[in-house]
Amino acid sequence: MTPRLLILICFFLMLAPAVAGEDLRSDLKAAPGQLSLTATNDAFDELCRRIGPSDPVATVSLHRTFHDDFDEHPLAHGKWEPHYAGGAAWPEARYWGGDGSDFKRKTTYNGEQQIYVDPRYAGRGSTPLGLDPFKVQNGILSIVASRMPPELRSVLFNNEYTSGILTTQNSFSQKYGYFEIRSKIPIGTGVWPAFWMLANDGGWPPEIDVMEGRGQEPGDLVMTTHWRTRPAGSVESCGMDFLRPDASVNFHDYGVLWQPDRIIYMIDRRPVSEIKVPVGFDDPMYMIVNLAMGAKNFQGVGFVDGESPDTVAFEIDRVTVYQIDPN
Repeated sequence: MTPRLLILICFFLMLAPAVAGEDLRSDLKAAPGQLSLTATNDAFDELCRRIGPSDPVATVSLHRTFHDDFDEHPLAHGKWEPHYAGGAAWPEARYWGGDGSDFKRKTTYNGEQQIYVDPRYAGRGSTPLGLDPFKVQNGILSIVASRMPPELRSVLFNNEYTSGILTTQNSFSQKYGYFEIRSKIPIGTGVWPAFWMLANDGGWPPEIDVMEGRGQEPGDLVMTTHWRTRPAGSVESCGMDFLRPDASVNFHDYGVLWQPDRIIYMIDRRPVSEIKVPVGFDDPMYMIVNLAMGAKNFQGVGFVDGESPDTVAFEIDRVTVYQIDPN
């Protein structure tokens, strides 16, 4: 870790409130079966905006439809897949091993420098490598990114890191409701953690980025909506940054409330921004949790280099989804 990064971390921690994030709201540690959220309900002229303390609010009642508190390995019960699951019906080798099997295990367009692995993945070979980026301890899941061992470079397509991804595309998707992750946001050059959602029909966009961390900017997180305009078909985005100085050392809740008319982003279950639902948000969406390394276009991450951590963990306490109760 560079002296500059250490100074930044200390500066942000000095700005943190006297009560640390773990103690801000103890009820956030739980994921009850029923949940009430305070959300905006006024009409607004802008396409998207930050939410202020004076904006009118109403209570939204919800019931739980998905929950994983990671008391067990995330691949134990079929809730998650450890690779991008959807799209064309590729041969089985595209998932587990052989040339081209990296297709579902990184997003090359983003300039990522990791490959997502799991115990069954064989890389270019035919025998599972037994690599497991998912560690569970005391109810906390760590998605661990590690520098590539030299002896595995050729079999794992010459990537710089191994890491992990979890997606519910094959097991769970939902239209509308509240989607939440409780996590810490890791930092470092090239470090790019994310909790996001895609349409279950396999198309892109729409995309909801509930939380993305800028690894080179400790405490900074981004919440973004992507959509495709009609009839032009161009991709548009609206994203906003939020500073949580203790985000790398304390757990916080990052969530999105998707309603028919608006998408509201929340931190610790408090609304912070919203957007009018764009065109194309018609299908249920599934969740993705991943730790990428290296980014070509996403600012504040950068490419991995000698100052990047040899090992870094994205710590996750739980992922929970609620559906809106009928009124």
